[in-house]
Amino acid sequence: MIIRSKAPFRLGIAGGADVSPYSELYGGAILNVTVNLYSYATIKPLNNGKIIFRQINEDVVEALEMSRELPLEGNLLLQRGIYNSIVRRFNNGKPLSFELTTYMDVPSGSGLGTSSTVAVSIIGAFKEWLKLPLGEYDIAQYAYEIEHKELRMAGGKQDQYAATFGGVNFMEFYADNKVIVNPLRIHREILDEWGHNTLLYFTDTRRKSARIIEEQSQNVVTKKESSIEAMHKVKSEAYRIKNLLLRNELNQLGVALNDSWEYKKQMAKSISTPEIDDIYKTAVVNGALGGKISGAGGGGFMFFYCPGTMKYAVAKALEEKYSERIYKVEFVEQGLTTWTIKD
Repeated sequence: MIIRSKAPFRLGIAGGADVSPYSELYGGAILNVTVNLYSYATIKPLNNGKIIFRQINEDVVEALEMSRELPLEGNLLLQRGIYNSIVRRFNNGKPLSFELTTYMDVPSGSGLGTSSTVAVSIIGAFKEWLKLPLGEYDIAQYAYEIEHKELRMAGGKQDQYAATFGGVNFMEFYADNKVIVNPLRIHREILDEWGHNTLLYFTDTRRKSARIIEEQSQNVVTKKESSIEAMHKVKSEAYRIKNLLLRNELNQLGVALNDSWEYKKQMAKSISTPEIDDIYKTAVVNGALGGKISGAGGGGFMFFYCPGTMKYAVAKALEEKYSERIYKVEFVEQGLTTWTIKD
């Protein structure tokens, strides 16, 4: 048999207060939506005592002897860490032999929650294969714990929950790992219009989100007032944009995104760059009402709200100035999906 899974990437529409220690001290809120770009995982069970990891995007293959615990070294730490945890927690320490292949529709470090979405897709494949007793909250929290507690990766919590649940979600984050996912019931025509007016653009710059997140966290620890106030304002924009969507006031969405972006840039110096500022200016001059970086910042994907048919003019201007980096996307409501087929 062959086990497959896919988990959608997300756009971080508003908020950004899911990072420790801010969320523990003040409570966080984020609004995001998943798009039809995915992380895929395929598990093929083997009986030869081997473990094979394949990451197609990075053209990396690791062939290992079956073991109850793999050393945390090499290029595929996420795959190794998830395997170790699965064996330890769900398989009584008994090693497994299999081939795991992963693939992403987007580049890594692109601001769409790539590593966390990959983690969710891998855990989903193991859940399907081993019939693990994991619900949606369980999978999302499990992915977060492996990434951040076991592998010491920096980052927030929204990505794992978005990839698992799918759709438009308003998420709240509190101390003691308390997360509340509030799915928003957006009428299909509103979702379609919102998606139609959204332009997704890749800056062709992969960024290390850990450095930016660490800067934000340090600003909270050192009680840097300007940064903390900016985080408060970014959080408040999540509530504002949620209400705009629920009231079908899409005409105000671009303005709200612009405000949110201005506040976000004040959270840490490395969030924006001169190139990002120029891209943003080019989009607005040619018809976008607003937009922002999706994710921590510093590069990756940007998205813009372009009313009517203005996204075609914005896309043309960006392509002429920077090259063709436009992604055509739709908003999707389905989160993590798993299935099994016969080999």
